[in-house]
Amino acid sequence: MHSMFADLMNRLLGKAPQPDPQGDYRRSLAALLVRCARIDDDYAPAERARIDRILISRYGLTESQAAELRAEGEALEQEAGDTVHLTKAIKDGVPYEERGAIVEALWQVALADADRDHAENAFLRLVVKLLGINDVDSGLARQRAQQRLSG
Repeated sequence: MHSMFADLMNRLLGKAPQPDPQGDYRRSLAALLVRCARIDDDYAPAERARIDRILISRYGLTESQAAELRAEGEALEQEAGDTVHLTKAIKDGVPYEERGAIVEALWQVALADADRDHAENAFLRLVVKLLGINDVDSGLARQRAQQRLSG
């Protein structure tokens, strides 16, 4: 039996048919957002709600579709192992400008519970590096996320 992660990686790496690569990127992003929320061992309701709002906004989903995609992301995040695997699909298939928006979304999740944790900071530094985002664009993404949350 193949895991969801193995199926996703096979499709993204061309070892299986790619019926819905956009859906695969969506699941990878959902899993990355979930990992960001869980990294401090406190998967708060505010973080789950923020993930759903990001998915609704980014992909034009209904609330139930966003919750379903988040649930797929939760399962994928548990199966994925290290963060490198989650970011690889995104880095390889998403243009640089979009990856900046992904970093902004990750900051929104990290800041959603109003408790910025050392583990979250370290995770975001790692993800920014793995996505190939430069420090300036990462800082701008964090500022945009803070403005969205406060405004």
